[in-house]
Amino acid sequence: AGAGRRGCAATASGDAETAVVEGAQQGQRGEQRKQGKKQQGSKGGKGGKAAAEAEAKPVVPVELPTNESSDRLLRLRHTSSHVMAMAVQKLYPGAQVTIGPWIDNGFYYDFDVPEGTELNLKKIKKRMDRIIAQKLPLVREEVSREEARARITALGEPYKLEILDSIESEPITIYHCGDEWWDLCAGPHVEHTGELNKHTIALESTAGAYWRGDADKAMLTRIYGTAWETPEQLAYAAHLREEAARRDHRALGKALDLFSIQQESAGGGLVFWHPKGALMRHQIEDYWKQMHFADGYELVYTPHVAKLDMWKTSGHFDFYAENMFDQMAIEDETYQLRPMNCPFHVAIYKSAPRSYRQLPLRWAELGTVYRYEKSGTMHGLFRVRGFTQDDAHIFCLPEQIEGEILRVLNLTEAILSNFGFEKYEINLSTRPEKSVGEDAIWEKATAGLVAALEAKGWDYVVDEGGGAFYGPKIDLKIQDAIGRKWQCSTIQLDFNLPERFDMSYVDSTGAKERPIMIHRAIFGSLERFFGILVENYAGDFPIWMAPEQCRLLPVSDAAAAYAEAVAAKLRARGVRVSVGGGERLAKLIRNAEIAKVPVVGVVGARDEEAGEVSVRTRADGELGALKVDELVERLAAAATSKGAF
Repeated sequence: AGAGRRGCAATASGDAETAVVEGAQQGQRGEQRKQGKKQQGSKGGKGGKAAAEAEAKPVVPVELPTNESSDRLLRLRHTSSHVMAMAVQKLYPGAQVTIGPWIDNGFYYDFDVPEGTELNLKKIKKRMDRIIAQKLPLVREEVSREEARARITALGEPYKLEILDSIESEPITIYHCGDEWWDLCAGPHVEHTGELNKHTIALESTAGAYWRGDADKAMLTRIYGTAWETPEQLAYAAHLREEAARRDHRALGKALDLFSIQQESAGGGLVFWHPKGALMRHQIEDYWKQMHFADGYELVYTPHVAKLDMWKTSGHFDFYAENMFDQMAIEDETYQLRPMNCPFHVAIYKSAPRSYRQLPLRWAELGTVYRYEKSGTMHGLFRVRGFTQDDAHIFCLPEQIEGEILRVLNLTEAILSNFGFEKYEINLSTRPEKSVGEDAIWEKATAGLVAALEAKGWDYVVDEGGGAFYGPKIDLKIQDAIGRKWQCSTIQLDFNLPERFDMSYVDSTGAKERPIMIHRAIFGSLERFFGILVENYAGDFPIWMAPEQCRLLPVSDAAAAYAEAVAAKLRARGVRVSVGGGERLAKLIRNAEIAKVPVVGVVGARDEEAGEVSVRTRADGELGALKVDELVERLAAAATSKGAF
C-alpha cells in the first residue's frame, strides 16, 4: 500500500484494496526463464550440450538492492509497470487499466480484460521490448480535475474515473509514455524508456484480483513482473523466487500433513492443526512458556469474547470496527470476538489495587484473536482470520522503562536465535505530530528505547514521526535462509489504554499515578511464525522441533520386535519415534525421506545380535552402525538441547 501511495496516483487507494485471489489464475510463472531455455536449446540446430551447460551453470549470488536503497531501481520498476500496461493495451485494445505500483520485488498492474481474453506474457514482453527500443519520453503533466475527468471520459475507462474521485490533492498529475499512452500517476519515473534494459525485466505470473479487494466487485487480471539494475541481479532474483516456491509453506504444510484451511466447511482464514503440526505447535508453545517463566513472566488466560462496553472503552469499537467480526446478542447483552488481548490484561490489572512495590508486572498469554480479513487478502498461514498472538504486557514505573525494554530485547534475541534467526533489521518509530501523552513521558520512553538498543549494540533505523499516536515502538524483522525479511517482533509503549481504563498504582507518597504499559510480541502471530519456520527450513526442521524425530525400519518382519524394543527405549527418553513396515526397505527409506524425518535407523538380524542400529540422517547421510545406548543418548540430547544429532 505504501508503494501505491508514493507511485501511480491510480494506486492512491492502496494495494490492499485490490487483493489477489489465490488460485484464481495460475498464469505463466517463470515465462522469461522458460523462453530463455528454449532459445538456448535451439541454438545451432542441435543445442543439447549448450542447453545442458547453460542449465548446469550455477547462479552467482549478488547483492540485491531494494526500492529503499536504490531510487533508480524504484524508478525502473515504476516505469516498467507503465510500459507493461501500455503494451497490454496495444495488444488487447479492450483492456482497461486500474492500478499499477512498484512493490518490494518488482511491479504489477491490474487489468479488466474482455471476457474470454487470455493474456500472453511472451507477447506482452516482446511488445515491451519494442517500446523500450523506441526510447519514448516519460513526461509529467499537471491538469485540473475537470480536465482529467474529460480526458478519462473520452477514453471510456470507468476505473480511472473511480480512481480520480479517490484522489484528494490537486492538481492531478499524469505521466505520458510517448504520445500514445498515459495514466494518472504521481511518479517518479526514468527520463525515457530507453533507460530500461529488456534483459533485466521479466514478466512472472498472472493472478486474479478483486477490484478494491471486494469480492462483490469485478474480478481483474493482475500481471506480476520484476525489474532489476543488471542481468545478474535478475538471474539471482529468479533463483531466489524458485527457491521460495520450493519452500512454500502451503504446499509443504499439505505434503507433510501439518495443517489445512478448509474453505468449504469452516471458511477461509481458519486453521486446522493436524496431529504433526499440532505436536510442533506444542513444542513451540512449551519452549515459549519455559523461556518466559525463566525471565520472570507470569502466565494468564483470558476470554475470547467480551461485552461491547470493553471495546468502546478501549477505542476499538470506534477505530477498529471494520477489522472486527460482527456483534453477538446474548441475553440482552452485546458481545464481540476479541481482535486483541490488551484490554483483558488491563482488566486483570484493575481487578485489585496496585502498589509501586508490585511493579513491574509481566503477564504473558498465547491468546487467540479474531480479525475480519477480506476473502481476497488471505494467504496460507501468513494472513488469517483467527490466530494466536504471543502477547505480553508489562506494567511498570517510568524509571523502569529502559531496563524492561533491554530485558525484552534479550529475551527476543534468545528465543529467535534458538529458532535459527540471528540476523535482524530494526526500526525505532518516534512520536508523530498527533499523539496523546505528556511531552516528558514521551521523551523518557523514547530515550529508554534508544538506550536499550544502544546497550545491545544493534544497528537500527529511526523512523521519525512513525510511531503510533499512543507511544513509540521498536519493530524487528528477521531474515530467513534465503534472505527474505519478515516483520515479527514488536515492542510498543502505550500511553493511551492506561488513560482510557483509568489504570493506577499508589506511589511511595500514597498518591495515585498512571503505570507505563508496554505491549510486546516476539512471534507476532504464532500461525504466521510457523509458516515462516516451514519456509525457512523447507520442512527440514531441527530435531527438537520435528514432529517425528526418528523412524526405525526393520529389514524384515523378523526384525520388527527388535525395532519396537529400540523404539521403546527412545520413547522412554522423550524421543518422538515411529516404526515402519509393510513395504520393501527401499520404499520405506524413500517414504522417510519424503516425510523429512531427521534420523532413520535400519535394523536387521545382525544389528540385533550386535545391539546396534544402522543410522542415516538427512543432514549427514550414512553414519554407520551405532550402539542402541549411543543412539538413545544422542537423540535425547539433540531433542532437549536444541542442538544437532
